[in-house]
Amino acid sequence: MDDFTDAAARLRAGRTSAVALADESLATIERANAQLNAFTSVHADAARAFARRADDELAAGHDRGLLHGIPVSIKDLIDQAGRVTTAAARVLVDRQAEHDAVVVTRLREAGAVIIGRTNLHQFALGTTSEDSAFGAVRHPIDRSRSPGGSSGGSAVAVATGMGLASIGTDTGGSIRIPSAACGIVGLKASAGEIPTEGIIPLSPSLDHAGPMTRSVRDAAALYQVLAGRHPAPIAAANPAGLRLVHLAGYFSSPLEPGVREAFEGGLSQLRRAGVLVRSGEVPSSAGIAAAYIAIVLPEAAAWHAPYIDSRAEGYLPSVRDRILSGRAISSAEIENAHTMRAQLCREVNALLADADALVLPTLPILAPPVGATAITPDPSDGTSLTVRAAMLKHTQLFNLTGHPAISLPIATAGLPVGLQLVGRFNETPRLLEIALACEAALVQAASAIRPR
Repeated sequence: MDDFTDAAARLRAGRTSAVALADESLATIERANAQLNAFTSVHADAARAFARRADDELAAGHDRGLLHGIPVSIKDLIDQAGRVTTAAARVLVDRQAEHDAVVVTRLREAGAVIIGRTNLHQFALGTTSEDSAFGAVRHPIDRSRSPGGSSGGSAVAVATGMGLASIGTDTGGSIRIPSAACGIVGLKASAGEIPTEGIIPLSPSLDHAGPMTRSVRDAAALYQVLAGRHPAPIAAANPAGLRLVHLAGYFSSPLEPGVREAFEGGLSQLRRAGVLVRSGEVPSSAGIAAAYIAIVLPEAAAWHAPYIDSRAEGYLPSVRDRILSGRAISSAEIENAHTMRAQLCREVNALLADADALVLPTLPILAPPVGATAITPDPSDGTSLTVRAAMLKHTQLFNLTGHPAISLPIATAGLPVGLQLVGRFNETPRLLEIALACEAALVQAASAIRPR
């Protein structure tokens, strides 16, 4: 299956059209979405109208760039003028957006064709995409499993060809987690680079938006559009001599055996390409989860107060109770969390001072079964974790610190495994150069995933 860069080349060579690309995506949605539940709404007529306009513009010599005529979906947390932003909750069924979110405006200006809105874990407050008023999203390879979350619908849409890219959000890993689980590329840029105006917040201090794509080059192109940057080619770094720090300790155990095997194989491939890998640790890693919770939940409780106090029945109980738990977190706990956040930022910066990037598995587990609440990643270790804690364990740190992070797929014989790279703050283009090099060095990971 093409990435959108290849599709854009075919479009300009006259071997396809924007209408044909939209029709292909819509046909795949028609065939697969009933089983996978990736979309909350599909905009077939509007998409075809935008695609016809894109074709007319290209015929007239007006080329808006690589995204021109490319079918893209957006997470149903992101405002789109004239449409309801549901956040996968019944409580917002009458909340019609008056304006496009900034990222949607930038997609439109770049000529993208928005084909629909993707399903998610309600209000982005979860990692499995199964708590949704529209029903659970299903994994594209094994429908008994979760695709990850909260941007699960976006990941499934990209992995199966229900569109060639999607825009997700990431507060603790919600782009990278489902990207890893579904075998695609997911990028969280540095904090503040991609605007979140017009996106229903989970935690304004930690929220990010970003691209979910089939390749790093697509992620790089879409990142530039979303960040409002002047499009410029991003070339792969020379892998020979790249310095990566493999995060050990907290981030290396427990790991599900399939994850460990795939990740160690990926590191071996990088070393064979000339990448230098050494181990390092984040000394205060034991404080990550508590700091994250003490920031996210009070901020979520504050935003949701007007809705949850008057229309609590519009929330799924699991989501409502978690939001309400934020009210019990004291101001002292919040202050301590921000102190820990600053310390963690210093520690990550110290590791990156003499390295090009950090490297670790995106997820310590494979995609979990739908309905699972706890998991023992490594039976030989015996440590049991909640599914939520396991899925956030390797990603939430970099929302706290704001560093850019990207998940790349590693080729496996079974369920997908993600390799996460983390770069220096405000150096997302450099991280993408490194990711391009690592993607090329890995064994042709991410062969097309098709629904069964």
